[in-house]
Amino acid sequence: MSKKSYIKFDDIVEDILKNQEFCSLNKEIHHGISRYEHSVKVAKKTYNICKRLKKLDYVGATRAALLHDFFKNDEISNLKAVERYKIHPYIALNNSKKYYNLNNMQIDAIVSHMFPWNLKIPKYKESWVVTIADKAVSIKEGCSTKFVLPISIFFLFIFNTIIVSR
Repeated sequence: MSKKSYIKFDDIVEDILKNQEFCSLNKEIHHGISRYEHSVKVAKKTYNICKRLKKLDYVGATRAALLHDFFKNDEISNLKAVERYKIHPYIALNNSKKYYNLNNMQIDAIVSHMFPWNLKIPKYKESWVVTIADKAVSIKEGCSTKFVLPISIFFLFIFNTIIVSR
């Protein structure tokens, strides 16, 4: 019996991390760190979760997680805060499509990662992983802010509602 081999994280994301436009996210502040750092953290968490859950497309999910916030602040600067939550996933999707061929799961993961704010419910298990990984990383990054407790309570309520309603 052969042991199933996994593609390493670095090999999955290497081309994206070398993309000059994506690297420019290092200059974009997001949750107190760069958007580049945030995206890498979400991708690593997604990779680890998907590998543990075995039958998920961990390669596609990891790439989608890395691309979920592929936008610059000037692309959303004219929008109100609430609109930014709803619109930025579509901007990230358009930017991602300029450089990469995405499958339906990856498109869904990028567009739905802001659920419940954008009301786009994830269709795939991998999309749910990206969404949850993004929330977990965002909460951890925001631990130094006064918004952590209300946000944490809100997420517990939402995820509890989803789990109980099934």
